[in-house]
Amino acid sequence: MSKAKTRKAASKRFKLKPNGDVKFRAANRGHILTKNTPKIKRQRRGMKILDASNVKSALRMLREI
Repeated sequence: MSKAKTRKAASKRFKLKPNGDVKFRAANRGHILTKNTPKIKRQRRGMKILDASNVKSALRMLREI
């Protein structure tokens, strides 16, 4: 039996941290940001931690479980 392939779309969106958390980039950060407040733009900066209810799905797509 061959090895299961990673879903490439998921591998480009999610990164696995050493402690088991899954991080991802916040949405709505690409362009047309003038209508957003500075607070919203600041909160969307950097990487976010995936909610616990979605971690199992992300790990399955990354073929980690």
